[in-house]
Amino acid sequence: MSKGPADQPEHYFSEQPAVEDRERTVEFSLDGVDYELTTSTGVFSGNRLDPGTSVLLNKVVPPETAGTFLDLGCGYGPISAVLAQRDDAEVWAVDVNRRALDLTRRNTEKAPGTVHVAAPEDVPADVRFDEIWSNPPIKVGKEALHELLQTWLPRLKDDGVAWLVVSKHLGADSLARWLAEQGWEVDKHASANGYRVLKVERTER
Repeated sequence: MSKGPADQPEHYFSEQPAVEDRERTVEFSLDGVDYELTTSTGVFSGNRLDPGTSVLLNKVVPPETAGTFLDLGCGYGPISAVLAQRDDAEVWAVDVNRRALDLTRRNTEKAPGTVHVAAPEDVPADVRFDEIWSNPPIKVGKEALHELLQTWLPRLKDDGVAWLVVSKHLGADSLARWLAEQGWEVDKHASANGYRVLKVERTER
């Protein structure tokens, strides 16, 4: 989760970033699709595709059937843009950062699938997810991170799965142990470039 000077945690964890809004374009390709997304200062990894997000997108096969999917901590929307490539996908893109939500809305408006861009409190309580995808905000601190995961993981459907990418040196393995202690089945699905992808499911499905 390396950051440039305009991408410090107090900016992208804030509802309204105080840093000046300076937009730029991030481009990447995945599975034969070229993405050109608008990003900005004051959002997570606002000058490139974050390497953790890149590992997640390259190591996990996007959903192959219709479903309801959550992009938790969507930033400017690269994960949402990929998940919404299916026209029968319903994606919830969630972030506390209003600038990030505005960017995600713009970056997914022409996607084949349906994308709901929302602050956490605006997601209806009865929505359940087939898959959760997240490059979670490790640097908010362990307590806040645990609270975030304890809020959203229980909203998986019984046979749902969560994919989390976490830097090894920022505690991927300790997070995996904590999730297992909370009663989740955790598999170290893949590792690359200093990141680990965790597959999280209910122990009873």
